[in-house]
Amino acid sequence: MKRAPLLRSVGITAAAVTLAVGTLAGCGTGSDSAAGNGPSTLRVTLANHVWTDQIKAAIPEFEKANNVKIELTQLGEDQLSDQYNVKLNAGTDEIDVMMYRPLQEGKLFAKNGYLADLSDKVKSDADWNWSDFQDGPVSSTTYEDKVVGVPTITEREVLYYRKDLLAQAGIEVPKTMDELKAAATKIKDANPGMAGFVARTGKSTAVTQFSSFLYSFGGDFIDKSGKSAVNSDAAKKAYAFYGGLIKDQGPANVSTDMSWPEAMAIFTQGNAAFYTEADSLYKNATDPAKSKVSDTVGFAPLPAGPAGSKPYNVPSWALGINAASKNQDNAWKFIQWATSKDMTLKIQQAGVPGPRNSVWNDPAGISTYPKDLASAIAVSAKNGVGHDRPLVISVAKAREIVGEPIVTAITGGNTSEAADSANTAFQKFLDSDK
Repeated sequence: MKRAPLLRSVGITAAAVTLAVGTLAGCGTGSDSAAGNGPSTLRVTLANHVWTDQIKAAIPEFEKANNVKIELTQLGEDQLSDQYNVKLNAGTDEIDVMMYRPLQEGKLFAKNGYLADLSDKVKSDADWNWSDFQDGPVSSTTYEDKVVGVPTITEREVLYYRKDLLAQAGIEVPKTMDELKAAATKIKDANPGMAGFVARTGKSTAVTQFSSFLYSFGGDFIDKSGKSAVNSDAAKKAYAFYGGLIKDQGPANVSTDMSWPEAMAIFTQGNAAFYTEADSLYKNATDPAKSKVSDTVGFAPLPAGPAGSKPYNVPSWALGINAASKNQDNAWKFIQWATSKDMTLKIQQAGVPGPRNSVWNDPAGISTYPKDLASAIAVSAKNGVGHDRPLVISVAKAREIVGEPIVTAITGGNTSEAADSANTAFQKFLDSDK
């Protein structure tokens, strides 16, 4: 089978670091040990992330309990993509456990046969409990009805807002899109120089946050038959609403190349009343060292559109097993351990949102989060959609196409025509994205 080329990630990443971590053999026999009485070597490749830092610190306990020596490779996103590009394309068996991004390269990896089928494994341990994982993230680590990964890190879109500005205006927290628009308009009109609303505006970077508006208006990027749906009535209304909200209630002379750092800065410098963004970035708004409005920030579920409140609820990272690995039993033991209830709770308490319902329902699991944020997350997790961009192979190209009508709406162009044009281009893209 001809394999599609891997995609290079785009972003600022830390320098590559390769670590070998090992301890003396514990009791018992490694199931894949060549000698039969020594520790098996398990090669684990993880991304630079706070989640990884927590796992790395606990690796010695896993090694001792399972008579396994971990060889850990820890890399930045770009370096991780480079290694996968070289090694997986070559059919390597030198990677056992691999940390990957389900929404960025998950379809490509699964289609190329890089990821082992975990369907039977996830159902084999009632105590580990696969049913405890949230539906949205699970849908994104499933390919053609086969489970190919286990979510580790999740995020959802929520509404950030200024409690003080709402109180001054006598406004309740918006529960619908129409209420959000009305509240943003009232606050902007009453406060010269203040934006009523801010969000990402870049053609590609805004796609993920726009997606929640799209779903809440009843649309999606691709319909159930696999065809482009970015010019459906629901999609056109969503494009017009999101772009129009930024155009009319957003910052003056707003740029059309803002990603989250720029949009967040406008909010945290006290220059916007409402902001929709990933919950995982909340500390940027609540940390006094980063935010001038840290003591007045509130959080709420994404306001409901015609189809309800349907924010994305996605896994930003997951663990999979290299299909070519000769140490899959130990690889699965590692994944079970790293994604167990106890480990998920520990990591979530360190500020990394996890995928388990039981941890979110545990007071200890939300003890380090603002109460209103935890409540918003609970709603978003229940109603959330498992993708925040088109689920395709060439993700970057797809985002450029479906993001074009966002910019058109922000700049006051004909959104309907832009959506029609994007739909034609996106369908052509889908026909070739195989």
